[in-house]
Order: sequence, then structure tokens, then C-alpha cells
Amino acid sequence: MRKGPIKFINRDKSTFFAVLRERVDSYFTDHTLTKHGDYRLILKSIVMLSVLLIPYALVLSNLFSPGILLGLAFLMGLGTAGVGMSVMHDANHGSLSNNPRINDWFSGCLYLLGGNVLNWRVQHNTLHHTYTNIHDMDEDITGKPLVRLSHGDPLHAYHRFQHIYAWPLYGLMTISFFVKDFRTTLKYSKIKDSKIIKPFTKNELVTLVLSKIGYAAFALLPLFVTNLTVGQWLIGFLVIHITAGLILTTVFQLAHVVEGADQPDPEPNGVVGSAWAIHQLQTTANFGCPRWLSWYIGGLDYQVEHHLFPSISHIHYPALARIVRQTAGEYDIPYNQKASFGAALMSHVKALKELGR
Repeated sequence: MRKGPIKFINRDKSTFFAVLRERVDSYFTDHTLTKHGDYRLILKSIVMLSVLLIPYALVLSNLFSPGILLGLAFLMGLGTAGVGMSVMHDANHGSLSNNPRINDWFSGCLYLLGGNVLNWRVQHNTLHHTYTNIHDMDEDITGKPLVRLSHGDPLHAYHRFQHIYAWPLYGLMTISFFVKDFRTTLKYSKIKDSKIIKPFTKNELVTLVLSKIGYAAFALLPLFVTNLTVGQWLIGFLVIHITAGLILTTVFQLAHVVEGADQPDPEPNGVVGSAWAIHQLQTTANFGCPRWLSWYIGGLDYQVEHHLFPSISHIHYPALARIVRQTAGEYDIPYNQKASFGAALMSHVKALKELGR
């Protein structure tokens, strides 16, 4: 990770974000709306958690055949991804509710995915959202094993095939949480003097360890209360995590590793030649998709709006998109929008091919 600060500078269009923010604020004022979620997000949270926890309870009942248990594991994978995108994500940005305590409660859903809240907030909220697509700052694209997502990473001969073999690796995302959180905690502790990241407290380190023990108990419990063999349990565990990991990783990749999403290199003094808000438009992409899919993925098809206004709930993004698109057009700033989920998927494949050359 870079040791020096990154500065976003672009005086030519410096009024863009001020104008955009004023228009967005006026939208909420004129429609008497809160920027947070409402009862719809609470209901969605209950639905997503139910898709994860009800199949889990049915597995523990020890009443079903291996074939049905496999289907329940798949449902748990869908629920895990849904909780990650539609519940945990908004909660950790503080946008699920206007009540901070409710946000804290639901942000803890990340522990059901095997992750850690503090690490997520550092890697996602601080590094990814501030330094989007900047090598050695945005860990979503930097230093991935076997897959080259950043032009700044070393290029190897096997990367020419990454558009083929990347997909099963994407399925390992949530499984990697268990080890990755310890590794990233150690790394963040080493760079605490950079002032980019605050040092972890003893209580936060204790929470990290206890959360991993709790997740291990959650995952292993079926082995002790059902007739599952170790092999059957392992297959179910992999089905859950490969389903969730593939969905989560794919959706996030379609926002930043696609055609038209820049990966700017800062100057030696750390200056990026764009204002922060313009940088978000240059490095992020939206994609069209059916309303049911947008509902399931927590509005992450509107990544441009999410990156500009991460503290606003995703239920407002369709309305904000019209304002952002119009304002960007007035300032002659590109607005990267893929026509469909399929088009975004193909664009990601092309980006992987390009990065692999």
C-alpha cells in the first residue's frame, strides 16, 4: 500500500459535485424523504435473513434426504449473498436506517458470512470508496492471487486465460474471509502511522477472534446434530460459499473491472488529476437489469450513485440516477452505463482479457 497521501485535484470542474449535491438534497427536501432506508429495507432484511437461516434450521432438523439438503445449501448461498448485498452493505454504510443502533445490529450480519465488520469498513468504506481503482490503495483490484485485475500488478503468462479460470476463483470469496481477515488486520496494523487507517484496538482484535470462533461453530454445528458425514457436510459448505462468492464477486466486478472504468495512476506526489466525485464517475459503471434482480442485489446496479452518495440508501438510487446522469452531461463528464447485466458481464470478460495480455 502507498505510504503517501492521495490528493484529488481538478479545478476546471470543481463545481460539479457542489451542484450535484444541491440537486440531490433538493430532491429529498421536495419529496419529504429521508436519505436512509425505511420499512422496505427492514422487510427486505427479514426476507434475506430468512432465506439464509430457515434452510439452516431445516438442515439442523435432520429430516431430509441428501438431495434436498443440497438444495437447502444452495438456498443458503443465495441468502448469504442477499444478506451481503442488501442488508450488511447498507448497514455498514450507515444508510439502512436513520437509527445508528439498527445499522450496527444489521452490519453484524457480516459475521454470518464469515467476515469481520471492522476489516470490511476499512477495506470497503475507507479504501475502496475513497481510492476507487487506484493500484495499491483499492484492495478490491490489487494483489489478487492468480487473477490480474489491476494494470499495476505483475503480468504472468497464465493471465491470458484468466477470463476462463477466474469464475471458480470468484466462488472462493466468502471462504477466504476466514483467513484473510487475520492477514489484513496484521497489514493494517503495520501501516497505522500512514493516518489513512486507524490502529485496531484490543477490543476490536478480541471481537475478530471471537467472531471467527462463532462462525466456525455456526458452520460446524450440522456435523454434531445431524447424520451428515464429513464429506456431505463439506459438499454443502462448499455449495453455500461458492454460490454466495460467485454472486457477490461477479456483481462487484461489473462495477469497476469493465470497459470504460479507468485505473488512473497518481503522480509521484500522489496527485490524481480529477476531483474526487469525477474520479468516481471515471472508475465506476452501472448496468441495467430487471427490477427483481436490482432488488436482490441491493441496488448495486447503480454503482455510480452508490459511490457518489454511499451514505444514501440504495432504495433511492433509481431516482438519483436521473439527476446524476443529467448533471454529468451538463459538465461533459462520462456516465458509464452498460445496457444490461449480460452486456456488463461480457464487458468484464473483455476487461479480463485485456488485463491478461
